[in-house]
Formats: sequence, structure tokens, C-alpha cells
Amino acid sequence: MSQGSSQPSRPHRVAVIVDEGTNPFEVGCATELFGLPRPELGLPGPLYEVTLCAPNPGIRMNHGFFTLTDVPGLDAVDDADTLVVPGRPDNVVPRVPAVLDAIRRTHARGARVVSLCTGSFALAEAGLLDGRRAATHWLWAQSFRRLHPRVLLEPDVLFVDDGDVLTAAGSAAALDLGLHLSRRDHGAEIANAVSRRLVFAAHRDGGQRQFVERPVPDVPDESLAPLLAWVQERLSEPLTVTDLAARAAVSPATLHRRFRAQLGTTPLAWLTAERVTLARRLIERGEERLDAVAARSGLGTAANLRARLRRETGLSPSAYRRRFGTGAGEAVRA
Repeated sequence: MSQGSSQPSRPHRVAVIVDEGTNPFEVGCATELFGLPRPELGLPGPLYEVTLCAPNPGIRMNHGFFTLTDVPGLDAVDDADTLVVPGRPDNVVPRVPAVLDAIRRTHARGARVVSLCTGSFALAEAGLLDGRRAATHWLWAQSFRRLHPRVLLEPDVLFVDDGDVLTAAGSAAALDLGLHLSRRDHGAEIANAVSRRLVFAAHRDGGQRQFVERPVPDVPDESLAPLLAWVQERLSEPLTVTDLAARAAVSPATLHRRFRAQLGTTPLAWLTAERVTLARRLIERGEERLDAVAARSGLGTAANLRARLRRETGLSPSAYRRRFGTGAGEAVRA
């Protein structure tokens, strides 16, 4: 897979702070998303370069499951393009000053700062979230509001992208946010390949709810998986919510309830997100004709494609192709 202009001259440097009592799962998510080689992509080099760092060389993880040794010091954050702060369970216990200072100085020099799960408590304690939107695990939303009333907490979403500061909700939402960052940094095609390696959903919008009413359907036939697979093979067709309901042999109202319960979103929002993701991948692969991209992705017209792409990425089709496409420097023909 050719990455074109989105392949950086050097890997994007990611530093992950491991504090006393940090949850191993979020550290694992960060290393899995950003630290593994991706030979299946066929790129000339790695997309990211990951370094763990800590206030002490020996760090005891949550509940003493294990201890990390020989961990580099916090000065490793000074070379990072992105700083990742995983969560820990003792959120009311103040972080050590050295950790808070590392977070503040990383943000002050313009690097991106990301929290996973309750890592948002550390970002708030460092003063990065005052007056800004943020997410955290729903279980700790009440204590977060009590401790940090100036933060605009959004307790039900998977993650919040506020530009240079991004916050994920529960632990599994760390994967959603990580794939979102891959998509933002390297395009939908790369993010989709990473999601396949993870065997994880390629795209769950940050605004989706972070918990669902029925994680496992009461009746196996209520699973949306067969319907989703059927739709993804027919995105070029003029499908409507009524069409999806008919395929699932339920009423539109029942389909809405199942989407809300199982995916935390609406059928139309999910369908539109899938269409935009396909359009992005077509542009990245080199399709220059916007009318053709719009038709194959089911977005209808070039005008609608432009509007949807700009809303999703902040870029026009031509700018998106220059950044992520296989043919860097060539203009997209309208």
C-alpha cells in the first residue's frame, strides 16, 4: 500500500507516561496502536515511534499486577509529537508534580496531548482542560465534575477531539480514539488496515455513547452484524433507513432502537459515516473524479461529497488527496 505524501520524513514520536498505579490495558492499547511495526502496509518506515516514560525507573502497575523496570525518565516527553496519558483507578489522589509538569510543558510547546480513560483527570489537574470539552469514563463522571467543575465534561461520548487535546472515555474507547488519530494523521486507508489488524471496528464516531443498553442482544437474530455487512457491500446504492429496516424485517422504529442499543447511534448517522469513510479511501487510492467518488460511495453529488468531507476532516477533496493520496501533488478534478 502506497502512502504518498502522508508518509512523514520521520516517524511521529509518541511518548506514553506510565505513572504509579497506571492501568495496563491503556498502556497496551497505546503500544498496540502506535508501537507495532506494520509490514502489511508496505511502507518504507514506521508510522509512529513509541517511548514509555515514567517519574521513576521502576513503576508498579495497577493492583500490583506487575512492575515495569528500566523505564526512561519523563524528559522523554520533550521529543514527543504526541503525549499519551493512560488512566489509573485512584483518581482523587493527586499526581506527582513531575508528571503534571511533563504534561504542561509538552502542551505548552505545541505537542498533541491525549488521555485514555481516566487519564483525563491528570490533564484536568495539569490545567489543560479548563473551559474545554472532554470525556472520561462514565463511572467517574460525578467525581470528575466535583474535582474539575471548569471542564466541559461530556459523560456519554466515546472520545472528544478538541484539536491539540483529545480525551477518550472508557478503556475500550482508547482503541476508538487511537484509530481516529491514525485516520487523522495518515488517512482512512491506513486506519482501516490498522483496525483489521486489531480485529476492531474501523470507525465509531466519537459522539457515540460510551456504553450500550444491551451489550449482547437478548435474541441472537437481533444482532445488526448481518445487516451491517450487507449494507457495506451496497454503499453505492440509494439506500434509506426504510430499506435497511425492510432488509432486517423490522419497522424503522425498531431498527432505530436496535442501532441505539447496539451501536449507540442512528441508522442514518452510521450509514453516512460509512459512505464518507469509503469516499476517503477512494480518494486516497487515486480516484480523481469527484462525481465518481460520490456515486461509488453513495453520497450522490460532488457538492455533497465536498460538504461531508470538509465536515469530517476540515479539508477539501483536493487538500485531502494532496495530504493522504497515492498521487501527491495532483489536483482532484471536480
